[in-house]
Amino acid sequence: MLLAALSLFLAFAPTAMGLRYAVFDRYQRIFPAERLSSPVTIVAIDETSLERYGQWPWPRTRLAEMVNRLRELGAASVGLDIVFPESDRVSPGAIARLVPGLPPEAVRALEALPSNDQRFADAMRQHGGVVLGLGTEDTARSQPVLKAAPVVMDASIAASIAEHPAYIGSVEPIDSAAAGRGLMNSGALDQVVRVVPLVARVRGVVVPALGVESLRVALGAGIRIAAGSHGVGQLSMGDYRTPMLEDGSTWLRMGRHDETRFVSVAEVLDGKPDPDRFKDKVVLVGIYGLGTFDFKTTPLGEFVPGVEVHAQVVENIFNGVHLTRPAIATPIEAAVLVLLGLVLIALVPRMSALASIHMVLGMVIVLFGAGMIAFLHFDLLLDPAWPSIGLLSVFATAVVGTLSETEKQRRQLRDQAARMAGEVDAARRIQMGLLPNPRETLGSDRRFALAAALEPARTVGGDFYDCFMIDPDRLFFVVADVSGKGLPAALFMASVKSHTKSSALRIAGPVGEMLSHAQGEIERENPEQLFVTAFAGVLDVNTGELQLANAGHEPPFARTQRGAPERLAIAGGPPLCVMEGFEYPTSVRQLARGEWLCIVTDGVTEAMNPALEFFGGERLRTTLSWMPEDVTPDDLVAKVRADLERFTAGAEAADDVTLLALRWWGNAS
Repeated sequence: MLLAALSLFLAFAPTAMGLRYAVFDRYQRIFPAERLSSPVTIVAIDETSLERYGQWPWPRTRLAEMVNRLRELGAASVGLDIVFPESDRVSPGAIARLVPGLPPEAVRALEALPSNDQRFADAMRQHGGVVLGLGTEDTARSQPVLKAAPVVMDASIAASIAEHPAYIGSVEPIDSAAAGRGLMNSGALDQVVRVVPLVARVRGVVVPALGVESLRVALGAGIRIAAGSHGVGQLSMGDYRTPMLEDGSTWLRMGRHDETRFVSVAEVLDGKPDPDRFKDKVVLVGIYGLGTFDFKTTPLGEFVPGVEVHAQVVENIFNGVHLTRPAIATPIEAAVLVLLGLVLIALVPRMSALASIHMVLGMVIVLFGAGMIAFLHFDLLLDPAWPSIGLLSVFATAVVGTLSETEKQRRQLRDQAARMAGEVDAARRIQMGLLPNPRETLGSDRRFALAAALEPARTVGGDFYDCFMIDPDRLFFVVADVSGKGLPAALFMASVKSHTKSSALRIAGPVGEMLSHAQGEIERENPEQLFVTAFAGVLDVNTGELQLANAGHEPPFARTQRGAPERLAIAGGPPLCVMEGFEYPTSVRQLARGEWLCIVTDGVTEAMNPALEFFGGERLRTTLSWMPEDVTPDDLVAKVRADLERFTAGAEAADDVTLLALRWWGNAS
């Protein structure tokens, strides 16, 4: 929706022109037009001239003298950026009427002399190439039909040319002596001159601009206007052609203000100018001094006299320099915006933030680069600014949408995580509830003591322990470690614990047979092919005979009352569910009164501190060797856990930690 609105705005909103003009002006400032040749010389009525010949307006005889000098210098045409709507107030006849008390003979003599206007007109006729300036008015009034050079044009373009209802011309006989008439309009006073008229209609008559008409007179050619494609026509004079918009205007390729274009009228009248600056040139005459108002602002940021704008129009046509902005340019820019916007909409949600920023900035750089290339090499005015703004808007919207969707998903994930955390916490409680409390399960039998502890590395774990009386005289215990961690291991652990207990209660043989039977039951419910290390034992609490079986587990430590801790080296086999049908052997050890066992999982020996050092079996042996002779299983488990916490120093646990301690005291009788 935003992309469609932006493309429609770009195509139809007139407010888009301000930024567009700023971009086009920047093109002109970076790449101003070069003066490839100098077909125009500007004769300036400047401060020096005004100081020497008096304030403006001058007598027409002074202007006649100027025209004669320009004819002698070989000027091909002379365009006057001046209008003469009134007769000269200092003509001889006018002076005779203004000065009271003159003798009648003096009055008749003055009135018999040719007027200054006539002498100016005679000089114009002698030159044969003088073009008068023509002003326009927006208020219609009754005027004679305007005389102008004939312009041949296609009927399809005539109606679209800009029209003015009235004009300000020069008096007779000055007007009748002109070789042509050209519009002095070169743009509004309060606007930057970017587009200038080449032709316009005045009271139904097509009139060229002053520069165009001056060049036409110099060439001795006619003017033809042909309709073109995409809103751009063509104005031609002999071998010279320039693009023209439908309203008769054109984009002006501006060069920098150049004082070498100007020659002072004083220099011309003094007979000192360089003839090469006038020979076969178009000469434009304009006012260029303090107090004049005909100054224009150019796209280059310069403030130049209006006559220089006419001069640059002539230079553009003569040098084949032009700018065009076809009507199809705006739809193309809108289409580019839509295309790149769709690319952004499709790719931004799939890309990282940094990559998407790089992509949109790359698009903007490409757009501005393409605009500069089109301006510099193809004389085309393409606007990258509004498509870039549109792309940035689409990008911002896509990012906001992506962030909104991400936040929505994040909220969903948080909710799911909260639910999962609740479920996992419940699973932890259930798992910990599956583990027996030795005090409650075994009662207060004085023949032995047993304690155990389990700390999962995650919320739930794969370790477990179990202990229960098979009959009044035999105690079964097991410590096991399921491969993996988390919920899968915890679920498998529950199954293994159940089958292990079932086998212990059903099998009357040695403990190795119990593990072998449990393995067969577990394998039938093991689709993920997990395995389990386990250490199991059966203790005759009356005699102290201990049966042991090891399925790939850490061997336990044992210690008599006055001995040192030692590893129990017993025959064993692979972890459960690794080798199908394996028969686990049973080892027998006779416990001495007061002897204890400590069974751990690899979460104890493989615990790491921040320096990435393992706790290891030897450190565990050292910890156990410091146990007092009368240590209880509860104290033993607590001391090992405390030493393990000091060693890890808060480092994250890599595996579940399980300890089981058993001490046999024998029959009290």
